Amino acid sequence: MKITSVLVTGGAGFIGANLVRMLLKRDCKVTVFDNFSTGRYAYLEGLPVDIVEGDVLDRDLLIEVIRSHQSIIHLAAQTGVPGSLLDPYHDCEANVVGTLNVLEACRAAAKDSSATKMSQKIVFASSNAPLGRQIPPAAEDKAPLPVSPYGASKLAAEAYCLAYYGSWGLNTIVLRFGNVYGPFSEHKGSVVAEFFKAICNNNVITMHGDGAQTRDFVYVADLCRAVLLALDCNEAGEVFQIATGVETSINRLIEMVRDVSGRDTSIYKAPTRHGDVRKNYSMIVKAREMLGWEPEVDLDLGLRKTYEWFVKKT
Repeated sequence: MKITSVLVTGGAGFIGANLVRMLLKRDCKVTVFDNFSTGRYAYLEGLPVDIVEGDVLDRDLLIEVIRSHQSIIHLAAQTGVPGSLLDPYHDCEANVVGTLNVLEACRAAAKDSSATKMSQKIVFASSNAPLGRQIPPAAEDKAPLPVSPYGASKLAAEAYCLAYYGSWGLNTIVLRFGNVYGPFSEHKGSVVAEFFKAICNNNVITMHGDGAQTRDFVYVADLCRAVLLALDCNEAGEVFQIATGVETSINRLIEMVRDVSGRDTSIYKAPTRHGDVRKNYSMIVKAREMLGWEPEVDLDLGLRKTYEWFVKKT
C-alpha cells in the first residue's frame, strides 16, 4: 500500500527536519506535530507541510489529529541521558506517557469508522540506551539492561509499542537508532553536533572521560531511509537496530572532526558523565534482511557533509 499521509511527531527537530524533506520527495502529505520546546519553525520554513503545535501529553488533540493519517512516525521525546538525569519524572512523562498517548490515539482512531482502521503504521524512534550494560554489539535479542532513566523510559515505550501490537493488532515497529548526526542538529547536545559547534565558534572541544568510549555513528539520511522502509514493509511487532555496525572511539572521532575542519582545536577533558555506557555499536543483520536497509554514508563523508552544513549556519 502506498503511504500518502504521514504524521510526524517531533517533526520540527533534528531527525524530523531531515525526514520531512524525504517524505515530501515521495509526494506524501505531511503533518508535523511538535510542541517546539526544542524543535524549530525555521527548519520547516518554506516546506508544504501542515503544522500542529501541540504536545504528545495532550491525548485529546492527538486523537483528533491522528485519525486522518495512514502512518505515524513518533519522534517526539526527551532525547538524551543528561536530561533524564536532571529530571527523571519529565523524561518518563515525555517518553513513556507521550508514547502511550500516541498508541491510545491510534487505537481510538481504529475504532472510528472514518479512520484508517488497523492499517495505520506506527514507527517508534527508540535508541540503544535500553540495552545499557550489554556487551556489544547491540542486537535485538539481547536482554535490556538500561543504566540511565533515558534508557529505562525508552525501554518502557518500546514495550508498550509491542504490547499494543500483541493486544490490539496495532502495526507498530520499533527502530533503535545509533548515534545519529547530520544537518539540522545545531540545537542538539549530541557529540558530533557539540564538537562542530565548538569548532565553528572557536571554542575548545569538551570531551567527557578518556575518549576511549565507543559509539556507532549513523548519518541522518541513512537513518531516514530506514524509517521509510519500516513504513513500507509488511512487518509489525518487530524491533530493529538502525546503525552501521562500525565502532568508533571518541578519540578517533576528534581526530576526524579536526581533519574535516582543518582545525587543531584544543580539548578540555571533563569528568565521565553518569549514565553513559562505555562501549556501544550495533549488529544490523535483521534490518538488512527484513527491511532491505543498508547504510550508505561512511563516517568520513557524513562528517564532511555535516561540517559543511554547520559552516553555512555559522
